[in-house]
Amino acid sequence: MITVLAYRKCSTSLKALKWLDNSGVEYIERPIKEENPSYDELKEWYETSGLPLKKFFNTSGKLYKEMQLKDKLPEMTDEEQLKLLSTDGMLVKRPLVIGDNFVITGFKEAEWEEKLK
Repeated sequence: MITVLAYRKCSTSLKALKWLDNSGVEYIERPIKEENPSYDELKEWYETSGLPLKKFFNTSGKLYKEMQLKDKLPEMTDEEQLKLLSTDGMLVKRPLVIGDNFVITGFKEAEWEEKLK
């Protein structure tokens, strides 16, 4: 069973959840704003994903822009970035899919098709 961290006011999250429902994929939904991922969770998911840490940031989000993270992230260590991500779910790219041995950030239908079906 996969876990999907989503934000119900986000059109991409809603589109992804609808895709899961229509595809018959079973999942546990976790509201990313109310149940922000912890530092330890994020660290584990980052290591499992093999993705650059920047892929975990919601770069189009209001908070990301307000904090001017585009300029600050390159100067920060991975640990500092993970700690920052764990402070607010709105900083985290969504939807975020956690499987047994994979992590997907964002919603790209082809990638989801490959990993989840």
